[in-house]
Amino acid sequence: MNDKNLSDLDELLKKANEVKDEVSSSTFEQKNKALKEAAQSLNDSRETLKSANDLDMEDASKKDLLESFIDRLKLNEQRIDSMISGINKVIDLKDPVGQMSDKTTSPSGFLVSKMRVPLGVIGIIYESRPNVTADASALCLKSGNVSVLRGGSEAINSNKAIEKCMIEGLLAADMPKNSIQLLKNQDRALVAEMIKKDKEIDLIIPRGGKNLIEVIAKDSSVPVLKHYDGLCHVYIDEKADFNKAKEIALNAKTYRYGICGAMETLLISEKISSSLVLEIIKSFEAKSVEIRGCEQTCKNFDVSQASEEDWTSEYLAPILSIKIVKNVDEAIAHINFYGSGHTDCIVTEDEKAKDLFLRKVDSSSVMHNLPTCFADGFEYGLGAEVGISTDKLHARGPVGLEGLTSEKFIVEGNGQIRA
Repeated sequence: MNDKNLSDLDELLKKANEVKDEVSSSTFEQKNKALKEAAQSLNDSRETLKSANDLDMEDASKKDLLESFIDRLKLNEQRIDSMISGINKVIDLKDPVGQMSDKTTSPSGFLVSKMRVPLGVIGIIYESRPNVTADASALCLKSGNVSVLRGGSEAINSNKAIEKCMIEGLLAADMPKNSIQLLKNQDRALVAEMIKKDKEIDLIIPRGGKNLIEVIAKDSSVPVLKHYDGLCHVYIDEKADFNKAKEIALNAKTYRYGICGAMETLLISEKISSSLVLEIIKSFEAKSVEIRGCEQTCKNFDVSQASEEDWTSEYLAPILSIKIVKNVDEAIAHINFYGSGHTDCIVTEDEKAKDLFLRKVDSSSVMHNLPTCFADGFEYGLGAEVGISTDKLHARGPVGLEGLTSEKFIVEGNGQIRA
């Protein structure tokens, strides 16, 4: 990497740190005005956004990319609507900055409480999803943080067009334009440099494939908020409402194959009749989903044999593994052994089985009678999300405003002296 490329990153981070105090102290009204104007700019710039995305899609069509990757890259009317809706949801959320909690009086008579504060400068490293440019920068801004965005080269034209709209919002609200910055230099070596900037960046959030996230988590000097895989399961219990179960499983898999909340393994109680299991299999085959089954599934139905690797595979494609399990305990054991800690669901009308599953499955989201594709910050009422964390410290699950802040102790005395 040449000095010019490194200076691009250093200059961007210098500008980010120069404005972080101003951004952290911006008022609720200022931040909301900036977001409102940004959403309006996105709406007014639909044709520009789609034209920029067309350039990216054309370039992508010339490369050997997965269909799921291409799907995430596409920016159509519906996804522009979703970006705007996400920003509007963020506007409607309470500002977490400055919120006080846990106020108590200490044994020595002074007051102790906690105040929620921004993290500072947040680096977002992501691949094909251009909507992340809007979603992440909106959440960072509302939570009082400066965002430094490094999108993938495959979405550079889309990301530039979205960044322009977000900056127009900032300027309309008299906020510093460097509150949101896209690193336009696409030298890949800059990512390796970016994750070493622990004095300039307070948190790194990677959004992309497992390999990217593993490298960043391994090499970063900056704290990383991450998830590796979206290896999601649905378990159909013996006491499930069958029609409900079939629709939930079908939606969990086929809503969108390329999202991290897509179901990859379907677990079915051995007490579900073969005729009903066949009905489930046929419903997937009607959607052109390839079925890979366990030994018992293959014995009873004409499907491909699943390998050990299938139980740990995030397909992001129309492929589904099916395993017949003895009971809810075996389903839980399978999920906790093979799963990625992302999102898992039980379909049942039995309260005891439901409670056991919700308590014992060790994932960031555990669901009852709901497709795993609902694992999304927007659906959880967080507005947009900056990502989904399977870590257990600081933030877990879809990360919204609160996950982009921390707490500090506020201690108020009246001249007490420690003896």
